[in-house]
Amino acid sequence: MEKKLQFRHYLYVGSMLFGLFFGAGNLIFPVHMGQEAGQNVFSANLGFLVTGIGLPFLGVIAIGISQQNGILEVASRVGKKYGMIFTILLYLTIGPFFALPRLATTSFEIGIAPMIPKSSHTLVLALFSILFFFFAWFYSRKPSRLLDYIGKVLNPLFLVLLGVLVLLAFWHPLGDWQTSAVQSAYQSSSFFKGLTEGYNTLDALASLAFGIIIVSTLKTMGVTQPRTIAADTIKSGAISILLMGIIYTCLSFMGAMSLGNFAMSENGGIALAQIASYYLGRGGMILLAFVVIIACLKTAIGLISAFSETFHMMFPNVSYLAFTLIASALPCLFANVGLTNIIKFSLPVLMFLYPLAITLILLVLTSRLFHDHRAVYQWVTILTAIAALFDALKSAPPFLSNSAFGQRMIDFATEWLPLYPLGFGWIFPALIGLALGLIISFARSEQRK
Repeated sequence: MEKKLQFRHYLYVGSMLFGLFFGAGNLIFPVHMGQEAGQNVFSANLGFLVTGIGLPFLGVIAIGISQQNGILEVASRVGKKYGMIFTILLYLTIGPFFALPRLATTSFEIGIAPMIPKSSHTLVLALFSILFFFFAWFYSRKPSRLLDYIGKVLNPLFLVLLGVLVLLAFWHPLGDWQTSAVQSAYQSSSFFKGLTEGYNTLDALASLAFGIIIVSTLKTMGVTQPRTIAADTIKSGAISILLMGIIYTCLSFMGAMSLGNFAMSENGGIALAQIASYYLGRGGMILLAFVVIIACLKTAIGLISAFSETFHMMFPNVSYLAFTLIASALPCLFANVGLTNIIKFSLPVLMFLYPLAITLILLVLTSRLFHDHRAVYQWVTILTAIAALFDALKSAPPFLSNSAFGQRMIDFATEWLPLYPLGFGWIFPALIGLALGLIISFARSEQRK
């Protein structure tokens, strides 16, 4: 018999989903954006919320209404080979290559580095990475327990600890955000700059990746009917997204206010450490260490679990536990290249994958309007991918973006792709792909008639 969930169940699942989402980037990027945006933080934060919570919520809804088990099945609407390639790229990006190592490095730089001599950073980071990923691996071995580990224990503890720091920051502000200096990137089009900054949280990608965990969790709670799973996914997602929006806004304004006492920092991790130390001294550093490590650990557990479940589904000859070892060992190595370098090299990959994820989410949400015709999925995806390559090139490291070839391609895109300077050069090609797909679908339907 189908089980009807109560509000507390939605709260547990929503807490788990929030815990999965809210990790490294969710802490550091809003604070740094607030520092850069200064008095324009309000409009920048609005843009950040669109991509930081709006897109993830649409991703959760898309997984729910698709009535499928995860991103592999959803992306296969474009084509089976594309579904495999996109799923592998997505999970490698938010898994062992970028997001997972960033979790360990952020934990170290914010929570541990300020309390030890700089000469010891390399050795301690290596030891910390091993310890961090051992615990992440240990708790990811049983995906059926994620609701207990994250939703009922780690996430509530994280919210209480972070709440202390947020309350202090707003009770005794470091400065007035309305008079804070604005950096050049936010002096015009601060809303659109905030939109692209929201990409860095990885949450729109993560919403597709975590779909398999949400569906599996609801099934273990006795929800089995696809329609009910879809509705419960959306209700739980709404709770997590509301929490994220409130905390993002607090963090971005904390960053803007911090300029009243501190200079612009290299990244949001450094700014958070300065804020915590200002209010609570050594105790603030210890508090922040717990906040960051818990935030990053719970997300790491979820990412390793989602990565392993999906790859085990694609490659059943390799066990789930074997994939958890792979997803823990690789980022343990990559974490030692440093937080700033991880962000620098991950940005072009994100700028390529994000448009593909966004268009896939929107197509799933509107699939009934074009009767799920594959031609629509395919043409939108093809033209979006071509345009997204130009966005990725602009965000690439200088050795590529500043090369003669890179500059020619960027100049071409600037001239011929509307919205390209704002980071949204893929929108018009996607619309052209939509029109082509609809025309082809209509023509094929007429031929069949």
